[in-house]
Amino acid sequence: MAAWIPYALLSALFAALTAIFAKIGIKGVDSDLATAIRTVVILLLAWGIAITRGATAGLPALTGRTWLFLVLSGLATGASWLCYFRALKLGPVAKVAPVDKLSVALALLLAVAFLGETISLKGALGAGLILAGTVVLVWS
Repeated sequence: MAAWIPYALLSALFAALTAIFAKIGIKGVDSDLATAIRTVVILLLAWGIAITRGATAGLPALTGRTWLFLVLSGLATGASWLCYFRALKLGPVAKVAPVDKLSVALALLLAVAFLGETISLKGALGAGLILAGTVVLVWS
């Protein structure tokens, strides 16, 4: 088994738990406030891990380009979380989560368009199945 697979599976599990915990936690709470609280927890956790593992020693070596794209990634993540929590506030997890996971198919398309990556027939089929599965789960 490839070394990344257990981490990817754990990521999927934690993402699923995020939806369940968030749906329970946002009852009676403004979704933007809930996102802000979640972000503080993640901030403390991520910096705690980085400091504990000594990863912060690499800070001086970061280039301006690296900073730019990490900041842009952070802004995109923030926008995603704000929208995700608002969607969870307004709709059921069983419909919000599949639409959110369209990001997988979108990431494939964006990687082709902006990173010059190629997509195999299997990759295109998989993206199509994700889209079809979302349609079945949400709009059927």
